[in-house]
Amino acid sequence: MYFLPEKLDDYVVAHSENEPELLQQLTRETYQKILQPIMLSGPYQGRVLSMISKLVNPKSILELGTFTGYSTLCLAEGLQKDGEIHTIDINEELEDFQRKYFDKSGYGAQIHQHIGNAIELIPAINKTFDLIFIDADKPNYSNYFHLIIDKLNPGGIILSDNVLWHGKVVEPLKDKDNSTKAVLDYNTLLKNDDRIETVLLPIRDGLTISRKK
Repeated sequence: MYFLPEKLDDYVVAHSENEPELLQQLTRETYQKILQPIMLSGPYQGRVLSMISKLVNPKSILELGTFTGYSTLCLAEGLQKDGEIHTIDINEELEDFQRKYFDKSGYGAQIHQHIGNAIELIPAINKTFDLIFIDADKPNYSNYFHLIIDKLNPGGIILSDNVLWHGKVVEPLKDKDNSTKAVLDYNTLLKNDDRIETVLLPIRDGLTISRKK
C-alpha cells in the first residue's frame, strides 16, 4: 500500500539506504517459490526496520510473524554482538527456507526459530526484550500485546505493522470484517494504554512505534 504519489515515493526510496544483496536474493526466491510473496516487508520498510533496530541496539528481539525471514534479518542488523532474536511463525513449511538465509547472513547463530501458535509460545519464552515486532495475524494483535507488554523492558520498543490495513481503517466497517475491526481495536489500545507512548507512521501499510515508559 502506497500513500504517497508514486514520483514522491520513488524519490524517498532513491534517497534511502540500498537493500543488501542477500535480501535481494531472498526476495527473488520468495517470489519464485512461496505463496503470497506480498507479505514481505520490502526493501524500503526493511531499511526502516533496520534503522530503528540500530538506534535501539537491542540485546534481545522478539518477532511475531517470520514469513521467509526478510524482516528478521533487517531487525538482526541492529543486535548487540551477544544479542539474539526469537522469531515465531505458525508455518512449519517455511522453517528450512528461513534457516537457509539466516545461515547465509552473519546472524545465523543469533536467530532462534519457534514454530507454532504464538499465543501458546510467547509465555513459554522465558526472556524479556528490548524490541518487539508484531507482523502476524491481525485478529490476535491485541492478544499479542497483552502477552508481550510485561516481557518488554522499560524503554523498550514495540513495532506494529499493517496498522493502516490498506486504508480500511478510515472506511466504513463492513460486517464480518474481523481483521479491520481487530486493527481498529488494536490502534485504540495502543493510543490509550498509559504504559506506553505511541506514534503511528504512514510508512507503507502503516507502522506504529510504541515505547514502554
